[in-house]
Amino acid sequence: MLRQCLAIMRREVFYLWRDRGLRHILLFGSLLGLMLFYAVYSAQVLKDIPTAVFDLDNSAASRELVDKIGKAEYLKLVASTASYDDLRELIKQGKAVVGVVIPENYGRNLALGRQARVLAVIDGSNMIYATNASAALLTVTRTLSAQAGVSALVARGVQLQQAKDAYQAIDISEEAWFNPALNYAYFLVLALALNIWQQCCTLAACLNVIGERGMKSWLQIRACGISKFRFFASKSIAQIFIFMAVVLPLYILGFGALKLPLNCSWAALLLFTLAFAIAVHSIGTLASSFARNAVDAARFGMIIALPSFVLSGYTWPLEAMPVYLQKVAWILPQTWFFQGINYFAFKNAGWNLMAHYILAMLAIAAVCYGAAAVFIARS
Repeated sequence: MLRQCLAIMRREVFYLWRDRGLRHILLFGSLLGLMLFYAVYSAQVLKDIPTAVFDLDNSAASRELVDKIGKAEYLKLVASTASYDDLRELIKQGKAVVGVVIPENYGRNLALGRQARVLAVIDGSNMIYATNASAALLTVTRTLSAQAGVSALVARGVQLQQAKDAYQAIDISEEAWFNPALNYAYFLVLALALNIWQQCCTLAACLNVIGERGMKSWLQIRACGISKFRFFASKSIAQIFIFMAVVLPLYILGFGALKLPLNCSWAALLLFTLAFAIAVHSIGTLASSFARNAVDAARFGMIIALPSFVLSGYTWPLEAMPVYLQKVAWILPQTWFFQGINYFAFKNAGWNLMAHYILAMLAIAAVCYGAAAVFIARS
């Protein structure tokens, strides 16, 4: 019996390797994705956001504000416009993402201790730029506001240090944990590469059952008296082994060469990934068991695999989605995996949480394999 299972597994590995297109997809798809995404996000944080200024005041105070904007860490002053329409056109053409309009009497209001309003125009068509630009501008204005407040108190006879203490009565100290530099590469690169990997694995698993029915060898296998359960169980073990073998170079390159953060142990990571590989394979096997042909099976698998990353809550919080979508998302193993990979790689969340996620993925796998077994038994 064991020898028979091993022979089926060797046969499955041979067939997967012989399929040149599928072999290249499994071997190189996720690796190329990892390198591509790392190159895209190699800057790690967004800097040099194009900024234009329209200064209606042209006072010493307004020029100081322009100078501060030009020296801001994440902003890059690209133009000083002569009109509001010119500023609008720059942003419309994509030459500037941020526009700062300094009104008349800006310097006079500051000198009199009055509130001085400045208009910040941000191109909201690119949310990544918009959120980073807003934070960068807020840092500049807070600094200048604090300086103006302190100067006003000093002008009233308050000692400099007392003025600083009075104006900064509450000192907020920000500290980012687990990703201190707020590095986009750390947050996105591995997840995007793993998304390609899971799609490739789903595509391969979709051939698990229907790929045999379309071959003449299927009649020979049935004539040998090999049970369907033993045959497809052996094939599944071989495919899951290949899925894990394919993800290993991805992890080694990501965590080793590219220095992506890994705070949990390798054993924990691989165990967690194995549970996900089993769950993904079960979905592909289920699609393969009731599909009429290999093309239909691949379509069913991709319908689930392609949108699952968006639904997983990795790039947009699950809590912000409609309730019905949240319920659908938690049915998918991709949600458990992509939510969990963040906890484990960044935070080393521990075995208690890991067990919950692993059991959820294995439960999904059991349901899918069970349904697939029913379809296979009827065929």
